[in-house]
Amino acid sequence: MNESLELFSTQAPKDTVPYLKDEYFMVMTGLSYIWPFIFLCGFVSNPINIAVFLKTGANDNVTILLIALACSDLTFLTLISPYVGGFMHFALVRGRPWTFDPKLLLYTLFWPATTAYDVSCFFAVSLSVTRCACVAMPLKFKLVFTKSRTIKWALFVVVLAVLLRLPVLLIYRIAWRTDPVTNVSTMYTAIWKRDQMMRINDILNRNVVMYLAYITMVACVLVLSAKLYQASKIRQSCTVKGTQPSEQTPGKPAAQGLSARDLQVVKSVVLVCSIFIFAQLPFMVYSTVRLINPEFDENKQFAYLSYIMNHLSLTCYYTSASMNIFVYYNFNSRFRSVLLSQLCGKTTQK
Repeated sequence: MNESLELFSTQAPKDTVPYLKDEYFMVMTGLSYIWPFIFLCGFVSNPINIAVFLKTGANDNVTILLIALACSDLTFLTLISPYVGGFMHFALVRGRPWTFDPKLLLYTLFWPATTAYDVSCFFAVSLSVTRCACVAMPLKFKLVFTKSRTIKWALFVVVLAVLLRLPVLLIYRIAWRTDPVTNVSTMYTAIWKRDQMMRINDILNRNVVMYLAYITMVACVLVLSAKLYQASKIRQSCTVKGTQPSEQTPGKPAAQGLSARDLQVVKSVVLVCSIFIFAQLPFMVYSTVRLINPEFDENKQFAYLSYIMNHLSLTCYYTSASMNIFVYYNFNSRFRSVLLSQLCGKTTQK
């Protein structure tokens, strides 16, 4: 998750590259018109995902994790909305003074939102690992990932994400201060040990946890994609011979031990995980470049370029939390059937 919080300053950072300033504000303005549509899609699609999956029956580990993923995506979009509102105010109404402490809007819920996004990432990793294990070694793992164990794991993931982000969750808190002249008390955002907590977060979350989760998800997606490719080749060979894949060995499922429904589930899991992989890629590039060149950071020589990368990363995050419904509709016949029956009374073949 993007963790840059210094994007609302109208003052140019020292020793920055001047020619990138105009491009920076152009990107900010353009994204301010795009983000509302992404958020609208997310606020509409995620409740639909939850309702439809509950209607289909949460009886398997994949469905439970998909429901949990939709809940965490919706939570992330809700918590990050104040930050986005502040961003749009700054980008579209630049120069107008704030009538209250802007940190209340921009900072207070930023880290809880980041934690919710981490939960979504962990659920995506869980989806890829469970499905990869069941496909690669079905006899060994098919009975391991039960419904009750999956629910317990989902709860553990939420607790784990909170504990990992605890250092930065403690940085900002709402406090009161009194103006000695007017004797009026106002709310403000108090900051506690920001540098120390950010250092812990950078090492733990932005490097160790992020790379471990990313590598795990990529590896599982590659294995699942290979299995899908093998299954498609077997189905093609069976079609040429005039037989059906399920007829190859009586009493057994389709190609490579995968039934038609299993193939659909694998496809949807691969696509959902691929969305997370590509959404995380811009920030991975940003973090790697920053490790190589420390000047690629806030208030450094390439600050404006850093800000642009941050905004593009955020756009990818919001998109990944909003577009899963299109994957489910196209690659999950049961989801599509229930959705259409609820919307317009239509049904499709399962």
